[in-house]
Amino acid sequence: MPKEATFVRRAATSLPDSWGKLADRGSAPLQPSRSAIIARVVVKRKAAYEANLAAEGYRFYAQEASEFAGASAVAVAEAWSD
Repeated sequence: MPKEATFVRRAATSLPDSWGKLADRGSAPLQPSRSAIIARVVVKRKAAYEANLAAEGYRFYAQEASEFAGASAVAVAEAWSD
């Protein structure tokens, strides 16, 4: 099975010295590289952003559905009373 092509964008970053040291400790021999550690953080941040965006959307549509239910309650009650 052929491996999918992976495109990589190189980016020079400036980190506070303490963050760089933290990344270096995590990239000891036989462990992921500094780049891999930073990439994981970016991926986790993206997932958190998307989850937050989805939750915001669900809250919006729940509010909209609640308002519609309230506005149509009288019509529904009339239809069911027949």
